[in-house]
Amino acid sequence: MIGTLVNTGAVVIGGAIGLTAGSRLPENIKTIVMQALGLAVVAIGLRMALEAQHTLLAIGCLLLGGITGELLRIEQRLEGLAEALRHRLRANSGRFVEGFVTATLLYLTGAMTIVGSIRDGTVGDPSVLLLKSLLDGVASIALASSMGVGVLYSALPVLVVQGSITLLAGQLAFLSEPAVLDAINAAGGLLILGIGINLLEIGRIRVGNLLPALFYAIIGALLVPG
Repeated sequence: MIGTLVNTGAVVIGGAIGLTAGSRLPENIKTIVMQALGLAVVAIGLRMALEAQHTLLAIGCLLLGGITGELLRIEQRLEGLAEALRHRLRANSGRFVEGFVTATLLYLTGAMTIVGSIRDGTVGDPSVLLLKSLLDGVASIALASSMGVGVLYSALPVLVVQGSITLLAGQLAFLSEPAVLDAINAAGGLLILGIGINLLEIGRIRVGNLLPALFYAIIGALLVPG
């Protein structure tokens, strides 16, 4: 669990720094920082998707995942959770929901979450999650300075989701198989690309409703021969 605890702390610390420094930064600085982060996220998503071998599988999973997510209204439920949390905390930030949802999806969508949690839980190696902590901490500074306190509370899903995968790593060891990781990278890369597009405000993609694509990618990799 050490990797998840460090990752959660990095999000909180990065978010706190962003909130503190954000009020002192000119709006044009915040804008360029968010654009830089958006470009970086797009680059990471493209690299993950293009390096993977299961590209066609990922596209099919994305279509199935999108339909499933829309039917389950996943992103709307995430927004509802964030809105309930905002009311409970009496937070006044107008972008609380956007910050919470965007940061949560960014931190939990990707193979590093699964691979790092499994390695931490099975062999006690937190190195992948420690690297992810550094990336998430820097992203938290940029996101919180622009989107506010909602980013800070995205640490809660990080703790719950990554912690759960780490604790269940013994039963989820199949996720570390090369074919499964490749499929996760392909589908996860496309989802991360969608987050980057949202950050750059090129369009509005409901990435939360595409999350089931990761589940379909895992199932597809296990069923479809390499």
